[in-house]
Amino acid sequence: MGVIWESSFGVFLLVTVFLGGGAAWMTGRAVAQTWRPLLQLVAYIVALCCVTRFIHYALFGETLLSLHYFLADLVALAILGGLGFQTTKATQMVTQYDWLYQRSGPVSWRKKG
Repeated sequence: MGVIWESSFGVFLLVTVFLGGGAAWMTGRAVAQTWRPLLQLVAYIVALCCVTRFIHYALFGETLLSLHYFLADLVALAILGGLGFQTTKATQMVTQYDWLYQRSGPVSWRKKG
């Protein structure tokens, strides 16, 4: 196993991190805003990763069916999607239940008192 990008680091940043990561962040936010379970986000991230791999293949001639690059994209998208989910969930908890919870970090909350 070599590096996490196939043709160039710039393509990985553009397609996976910026385009796919932005979509993953917004997907995480949407799942959290509708109070859906985290497992639903996982299914959406896997589907988004398939789309991201197709964009790598169609636009830049990279390998479509590669477990190594699929997992690299999946990890990047899961991290960004999970951060979007967790920051939104933390905001929801301290806003919706402000008498019960207070923010303890950008992605967490705790009980008051």
